[in-house]
Amino acid sequence: MRRKGLASMAVHSTETAANTSSVALGPAAALSCRECGERFDLGPIFACASCFGPLEVAYDLPSGDPESLKKQIEAGPDNIWRYAPLLPVPVDVADKPNLNPGFTKLVKADRLAAELGVTGGLYVKDDSGNPTHSFKDRVVAIAVEAARAFGFTTLSCSSTGNLAGAVGAAARRAGFKSCVFIPHDLEAGKVVMAAVYGGDLVGIEGNYDDVNRFCSELIGDPLGEGWGFVNVNLRPYYGEGSKTLAYEICEQLGWQLPDQLVIPIASGSQLTKIDKGLKELIALGLVEDKPYKIFGAQAEGCSPVSTAFKAGHDVVRPQKPMTIAKSLAIGNPADGPYVLDIARRTGGAVEDVDDEQIVDAIKLLARTEGIFAETAGGVTVGVTKKLIEDGLLDPSLTTVVLNTGDGLKTLDAVAPTSGPTATIRPNLDAFRAAGLAG
Repeated sequence: MRRKGLASMAVHSTETAANTSSVALGPAAALSCRECGERFDLGPIFACASCFGPLEVAYDLPSGDPESLKKQIEAGPDNIWRYAPLLPVPVDVADKPNLNPGFTKLVKADRLAAELGVTGGLYVKDDSGNPTHSFKDRVVAIAVEAARAFGFTTLSCSSTGNLAGAVGAAARRAGFKSCVFIPHDLEAGKVVMAAVYGGDLVGIEGNYDDVNRFCSELIGDPLGEGWGFVNVNLRPYYGEGSKTLAYEICEQLGWQLPDQLVIPIASGSQLTKIDKGLKELIALGLVEDKPYKIFGAQAEGCSPVSTAFKAGHDVVRPQKPMTIAKSLAIGNPADGPYVLDIARRTGGAVEDVDDEQIVDAIKLLARTEGIFAETAGGVTVGVTKKLIEDGLLDPSLTTVVLNTGDGLKTLDAVAPTSGPTATIRPNLDAFRAAGLAG
């Protein structure tokens, strides 16, 4: 079923390919099919012309002394461009107008660890600190450079909210027009944030999978000429932005691999690219090779990957999303089968939590560490708790949990159960009577 969809989109992407004769994207050497390995010239294509498998960037990565590369990275800017030698971007990328995302905080979460019974060290990679308050700024920044290289004039995407804001902001900063497409019923905070940058924002009557199908049709139509869809025809480059999470986590741990990572799953691209980034660091000699486990986290109301994992299936059957975690509400995740492969290969797992557990986890993280996560972060923390209780995640090992967005975007999730402790008259007697003193 997944291949059939890609077959249709591949034809569209080939028809709309822009000028690729003078592409300079750093160490990126080609596009490679993840299924059959066939290679293609760099271009705005995303599916293999032979087998319709998804394409990803293949590199000529730096060779030589790892310590010299490490020093070069550490001397770079405090954003993702410190890793430019490992990304599909031009060498002068840091000098171009962009939002400079990345190098967000890796918070040692001792109080949360105590609540969860983790003794081996627990860290929260808090990507709410990015310019538009989600990890999407990373992937969009890479896609913008590909859009420049291929001569696109309009930046676009299908989005569950965070990506819409990231594309709107990045387009304005980089000088592109923008037009983004979202399900019509997204959280109000994400709609406002996507609209405020002034580009076109179009609500589609349907869920994310309907929006994504529409965007694929638009790419194959003259109406979409000159448009770079960051997560469709620029997807191979866009996905590489997630590798910077792997790079940063290892660098912030003193150039060491964590033992375990818990990563939310929407399309699954972020999880697969973090795994790719970890393997690259090992291959380059920047970290010592050792086993690590990757765990995927989904909401019960949209859990096609965890359902397949628990059933022992290799095929991910689409679901109709019904969850408060709208940023993860992709019923037909493109990278779902690859997530299954990685979870099984590394000895991890894929788990899900219901909406009540998501809200409880958001409050747990806020109460223990002062980090207000969006619903996707609640999914990740909630799944971490569940994995520990079920004996699947080892609490004696170093664990990194990802928070991919800011809770201010999803206030509706916690508003019904979050309010003033008391409302009193402005005098000491009223304060004393409320029982709040001391």
